[in-house]
Amino acid sequence: MAFESRVLANVSVLAAVVEGGSFARAADALGITPSGVSRAVGRLESSVGVRLLERTTRSVRLTEEGRRLYEEINPLLAGIGEAITATGNASVAVKGRLRVNVDAFFAQRMLAPHVTRFLDRYPELSLDLVTRDQLGDLVSEGYDIAVRFGEPPSSSLVARKLLETRTVTVATPAYLRKHGTPAAPADLANHACIQMRSPMTGQPLGWEYFRQGKGIPVKTSGRLFVTDFGTMLGACLAGAGIARFKASGVRELLAKGQLVELLPAYSGDKYSLYVLYPSRHLPAAKVRAFIDFIVEMLGQEAT
Repeated sequence: MAFESRVLANVSVLAAVVEGGSFARAADALGITPSGVSRAVGRLESSVGVRLLERTTRSVRLTEEGRRLYEEINPLLAGIGEAITATGNASVAVKGRLRVNVDAFFAQRMLAPHVTRFLDRYPELSLDLVTRDQLGDLVSEGYDIAVRFGEPPSSSLVARKLLETRTVTVATPAYLRKHGTPAAPADLANHACIQMRSPMTGQPLGWEYFRQGKGIPVKTSGRLFVTDFGTMLGACLAGAGIARFKASGVRELLAKGQLVELLPAYSGDKYSLYVLYPSRHLPAAKVRAFIDFIVEMLGQEAT
């Protein structure tokens, strides 16, 4: 017998009759008429080719074949119910596995110091953080959510802007004592500037500053080339040269005096941080909890 969705519905009606003891109580439990219950049972009997219930004016009871079928299907129906309940709980319970596609700079400099607090808050949740150069296809690659800098692509993803941060040019006090402090962007040509290669082209990213709304492209030089911000930050802190970072990721280092902001009269590029997820309709509780935590975390850092 080919399985049809209607067969499952009819089986559920049979189970309601057995559990209720009558067509009338089954109808009340299912929210249908007693005649609707009778028709559903009749369709099921026609599907399997045997009589499943003995009906009298006062009661109904399972036939031998009906009892055997009910004993087989009842655990399956219970399992389906439990699965639906467990899945429905995902809308209110923060549990399971949350897979997050993250910008490397955000992950290392902003999220990592706070991630233990998030895990402590939700002990039934496991967090899978995957740093990627590019967003990729969130849905086909199995991510629940993404947090990334830069304008989101035009797609069906829901995009929520979390913050906007500027770029700051920095160096260590030791580097500046040894090599001097640049007073204008043009002075950077005489300094060792740590070069970040584009993950897309492999070429060093250009440096540009803005003053009074006018862009000032700057030619920089340096012997150190890197492909990730973690390496660039470590090298900069070791005195290897001048570097540029998103201000939100080095705020603490500036406050402690480990890094010094250069050229404060000139503004750098601005970057927006977005959270992206597949659908605004009924997002899982774990997704909502992670977004709320990030918003909370960023708010605390801004104070």
